[in-house]
Amino acid sequence: MTPGDWGLLQPATAGTLDPVDDDRVLAAMVQVEAALLRAWARVDDTDDDAAARELDAVAATLADLDRDALVAGVARDGVAVVVLFELLQDHLEQREIPAPRLHTGATSQDVLDTALMLVARTTVDRLRVRLVATGTALAVLADDHRDARRVGRTLGRDAAPTTLGVQAAGWLDGISSAVAVVDRTTFPVQLGGAVGTGEQADRAAGRPGTITTLRSALAEDLGLDDPGRSWHTERTPVLAVATTAATVTTALGRIGRDLVAGSREGVDEVVLAGGGASSSMPHKRNPVGPVVMTAAALQAPGLLSTVSRAAVSVDERPAGEWHAEWSALRDLVRLAGGSADAAARTVAGLSLDREAAARNLRDAGVGAADDVTLAACGRVVDASIARFRRTLDDGPHR
Repeated sequence: MTPGDWGLLQPATAGTLDPVDDDRVLAAMVQVEAALLRAWARVDDTDDDAAARELDAVAATLADLDRDALVAGVARDGVAVVVLFELLQDHLEQREIPAPRLHTGATSQDVLDTALMLVARTTVDRLRVRLVATGTALAVLADDHRDARRVGRTLGRDAAPTTLGVQAAGWLDGISSAVAVVDRTTFPVQLGGAVGTGEQADRAAGRPGTITTLRSALAEDLGLDDPGRSWHTERTPVLAVATTAATVTTALGRIGRDLVAGSREGVDEVVLAGGGASSSMPHKRNPVGPVVMTAAALQAPGLLSTVSRAAVSVDERPAGEWHAEWSALRDLVRLAGGSADAAARTVAGLSLDREAAARNLRDAGVGAADDVTLAACGRVVDASIARFRRTLDDGPHR
């Protein structure tokens, strides 16, 4: 978000701390520079510990970082890292803290790519917690309502008997799929220097192969993955993170749409806690959580398309394609996090109306749910719950 963009038109993040706003990206960029100093200390015995600690303090408070200068730097240089390096250098010099390896071996893309991976990883880790909470609540609903008869609907029409438990199990399946994708996602560090060969690091250390150990040390310090390579133009790592965010919004958007449809007057099978007010109809309580989930899912494909097109890159470092990713990736991660928050809040207060569902089944005239129907529905519920538990047992792959 820009300094004047504080959530007026973004209900997914309104009233919450934005996990990928400019301040957090800026803090992550400073963290990368501090971690690079520590990485150099490990591979080349440099004494930059005091400088690294000072930069950690800067990252925590963002003190003495002139935002106007950074904005002007973006306009002039196309990226904020050039001015950031100068600001950090001045900050350390004023305190007479030596930092001979500050930014050594890195280029602007290394710092920004790694910073974006840091904030994306933090957000995705948090949204996983929300997904697990949502799935756990849905598993209980599915089990409790495995025999609660309702009419299944296909192509917008009443179709055949099923149960509320099966519907909740379908929502749970989406959560399991989303968690599995999250757990397979990696967040690699970026370090390759000017054209991705790592020559500057090798030259600074005076020995070949320094870039390999430096990159590994940087990844370990930041808790990111070591890809063993530079990916300045090979942008599948960014596309993978973007796809994960889009997958989460899609799974939750599908649930959001079902919740809106099931809670509308005349259906009444879904009961939502609370609700948003209407400016013109005081009696209304709008399904805000499901609306947020649905809206995020509808926005995600266009953003994912931008990241996908930008991945068709060129040269050793791209002109324009890389820059096109920044906002799209941040917005995708932001939407996924906001949708996961909305889902967790919504499902925590969700209940299903067995009587309304039974009434709708009778009125539909599609037949009764007999023992065969209920047995089949029970198997679907059991399989869905078992899959969710297996997914959690597998845990993150990173």
